[in-house]
Amino acid sequence: MGAASASKAAVPEKTYHDELEIVRQELDKCMKCGNCMAVCPVYMTEKVESGVTRAKIAIADAILTGELSLNDPQVYEMVFNCLVCKSCMTNCPTKVNFDRIILALRAALVREHGLHWLKKMIFSTLKHPMLFDAGMKIGAAMQGIAFRGNKNRKSISPRAPFAFVGGGFGFDADRQMPGITVTPLRDREPEVVTVKDPKHRVTFFTGCSLNYFYPDTGHDIIEVLKENDIEVHIPKAQACCGIPVLVHGDVETVRILARQNIDAIEKNGTDYLITGCGSCGGAWMHDYREILAADAVYGPKAEYWAGRTFDISTFLTKIIEFRKPKGRIDSVVTYHDSCHLKKTMKVFNEPRQILKSIPGVTFKEMTAPDSCCGSGGSYVLSHYDTSSSIGKKKAEDINTTGAEVVSVGCPACMMQLLDNVNRFGKAQKMQHYISLLAESYRNEKSDGDITP
Repeated sequence: MGAASASKAAVPEKTYHDELEIVRQELDKCMKCGNCMAVCPVYMTEKVESGVTRAKIAIADAILTGELSLNDPQVYEMVFNCLVCKSCMTNCPTKVNFDRIILALRAALVREHGLHWLKKMIFSTLKHPMLFDAGMKIGAAMQGIAFRGNKNRKSISPRAPFAFVGGGFGFDADRQMPGITVTPLRDREPEVVTVKDPKHRVTFFTGCSLNYFYPDTGHDIIEVLKENDIEVHIPKAQACCGIPVLVHGDVETVRILARQNIDAIEKNGTDYLITGCGSCGGAWMHDYREILAADAVYGPKAEYWAGRTFDISTFLTKIIEFRKPKGRIDSVVTYHDSCHLKKTMKVFNEPRQILKSIPGVTFKEMTAPDSCCGSGGSYVLSHYDTSSSIGKKKAEDINTTGAEVVSVGCPACMMQLLDNVNRFGKAQKMQHYISLLAESYRNEKSDGDITP
């Protein structure tokens, strides 16, 4: 690996995750113009200055100058009242990398105060994939106690009295979410899925959501790759990508997860790493190389894989020329751009190209397809009212398209939008765009049309 030969002299001692002062150059870029106000979903919902990007930049500056303290409870609330959606970065004339600022602030807060005991417990299990897997399987077996199934929506909702207790966090009786699968994706599939005369060999990084909540979508990704003569490796040892941990400031746990994942995939000897989740893909393409920049061993490895990581749509449309499907799907479809997929992985046209290639699909664009859905991982729990208001706006935009199916490239967005369209929409169906392509491939076989 060429990247492994990087000299130790080029390795920094610390990253911005370790020391807030390192983001000073990003703070100095901000000219306080307020362009971020036009796109920040939190500000547009709450209409208070503390919710917008420039206010959080001012907080970081005040902490560094000693005017504010990390011990101020208001500082903590303002710093965590952010979706980390990166919308502000797309509208910033001076190109402030705000993601670095907000992550540095959260890491500084954790260094000062430590993690909440519940976060510490959950994040510690992620460092032990077998323990985490066992916990998820127990959760799958026991979820019927607290949740009831909605077969027509393939979802679950809280039972009483859990719905009463969880109402303030959005876990009322109307809440819809995917259930935890009893048999995770990585237990369903072999570690190597072979094809005759493979064009490429790739590693499929499943992440947690596809493994435990959307295994059928994960299977569709594998099937689509097989249809295009790609050998697929699915390492059993892969762990959580770490993004849910990173946004809470637990830097050291993310570094452990990143190293574990790099070790897991380097054993395979594959050409590329493929993801079906913008957060997971963003971790490999962007976050690992930044958080491991001071690691002389894993930093170069992270840099190497950053250049070989692709969302499945990019791989199909730009690395190979995917086989155009022939099976009809007569449906009106719209597409939601997930924040991390578009703003971190820079994926926009590729999913649309795939959707428009499917016979029978009528594609309808939303007015604001890349507006945040309001999920933000755990933000939907910690700031439910704001999250719900953002989600309502997204659902209303979906309604105007007349679409029957909302196609998404991010499992977390699928979870959020499932609930949004149930509350504020027309109960539209949620599907990963790759599942529509897989369905079209299946339909052409059932229709008898399997000519190349």
